[in-house]
Amino acid sequence: MAETERQPTVIADNAHIVYRVYGSVAPGANTPLASFKRIITGKKSAAVREVHAVKGVSFVAYKGEAIGLIGTNGSGKSTLLRAIAGLLPVERGGGIYAAGQPSLLGVNAALMNDLSGERNVELGCLAMGMSPAEVKAQAAGIIEFSGINDRGDFSSLPMKTYSSGMAARLRFSIAAAKKHDVLLIDEALATGDAKFRKRSEQRVRDLRKEAGTVFLVSHSEQSIRDTCERCIWLESGTIRADGPTDDVLKEYESYVNK
Repeated sequence: MAETERQPTVIADNAHIVYRVYGSVAPGANTPLASFKRIITGKKSAAVREVHAVKGVSFVAYKGEAIGLIGTNGSGKSTLLRAIAGLLPVERGGGIYAAGQPSLLGVNAALMNDLSGERNVELGCLAMGMSPAEVKAQAAGIIEFSGINDRGDFSSLPMKTYSSGMAARLRFSIAAAKKHDVLLIDEALATGDAKFRKRSEQRVRDLRKEAGTVFLVSHSEQSIRDTCERCIWLESGTIRADGPTDDVLKEYESYVNK
């Protein structure tokens, strides 16, 4: 694809993301009177701690790219994904701009535990904007792709009977059934056996061919290497490297092995 034809899908421009942690407070600090005084004076509770998770991050993602996000625990990877999805605000003068509505797929995404896998497939697809006819046409394929019925008829059972791996595979299968302008995957490919990981990685490649952009957060360097041609390394909320996957992974491995 010629440089002039590259279409940006996500632009991060000096993005800062701050979230607040609410801890325990001294006796009497959470009384209605104390809360009212804080509102009047504008003074923050001493129990509120601000965490500057992402610090001045800038990059441009293009249509058709699969981008791996790597970094040690607490480096800001998942926070950045949530900000791209519009779930966390950007503060301090920067911004994140996306084409269309990015879709975040995380291993902790909510499914309704009391409903069956089949019903969760239906509701999940409808929530993504698919028509009832599209859901009906794709539901069986989604369940087959997830592999939850490989050892029995689990699709008719409530989600609360599933293992965490089965639930994660079903989430991925639901999200991957639809074309996305921007698909954000948080650790989804780290679940399941080698057979499912291979299917997942192929599905990500298919989504890219369908003109989307994929971001993948994973602790599995092999998943990143097999799926993404570009990699962004975040450390302590800042970008340490952004470039071809093999080059960035070499830098990262040298850093963690020091």
